[in-house]
Amino acid sequence: MATLYRCTTPTDWLCPCGKVARALRREGIPFQEAVVPQRRSRRPEVEALTGQRRVPVLVIEGESICDSRRIVEHLEFRRAQAAAADPTGSARPTP
Repeated sequence: MATLYRCTTPTDWLCPCGKVARALRREGIPFQEAVVPQRRSRRPEVEALTGQRRVPVLVIEGESICDSRRIVEHLEFRRAQAAAADPTGSARPTP
């Protein structure tokens, strides 16, 4: 299962963290959310994963990916790989 480290914004429409959450749901990838404090200085778990304190951060298959654009690109790449492996188009990427 993937883990999305995200900010405290209560909706998925106002921030980059929500953009990633929507993309994960769209791709059908199960994930859990770890809401981190608003202050960057209080995000040691994020810093331990990526060396920086910004969110969103997605941990999927043991890989930590930061920046919402990079995460969405990675999810699209996974979908393309799954489609190439299954020409019928019925495959979804596995989490």
